[in-house]
Amino acid sequence: MPHPIELIVACAENRIIGRAGRLPFDIPEDKQWFHDQTANHTVVLGRICYETWPHVRADGRQPVVITSDRSLARPGVLVAANVPEALALAQKLPGRLLVCGGQRIYEETLPLADRLILTQVHAPVEGDTWFPEWRHLSWRETWKREGADRNFRYTFSVLERVR
Repeated sequence: MPHPIELIVACAENRIIGRAGRLPFDIPEDKQWFHDQTANHTVVLGRICYETWPHVRADGRQPVVITSDRSLARPGVLVAANVPEALALAQKLPGRLLVCGGQRIYEETLPLADRLILTQVHAPVEGDTWFPEWRHLSWRETWKREGADRNFRYTFSVLERVR
């Protein structure tokens, strides 16, 4: 049986997920949540996300990088030319299959997603990278927890696709 396709993302109310190749907010609790959710699992991500995540292979993560640059392949790092190839490779690996971005990868995988692990940051932020609109799709919230720090209020939630 294939692994469910899970997208994990933190986005602002205006769907911003990035600014100049970095996260547009610094929320330690969300970073820990992301770390805990992805540790010991397969992560599918684009080249920029891979290059800006220096510890992607830490804690047992198996990255599958979507890029035309085959030189990024090395022991413990698989490279795929496109989303379908990346998902096919990821399905053969143990653990959960978590898509970690960026924008184009999310746009291509959202229609296929079985689960959305969402941190909704309750503020509009400046940025140049967006998460695609997801609210028009049928989701059932199966878990939710509110959080806040000195800069932001946010909600962690897990949404399951209703098919």
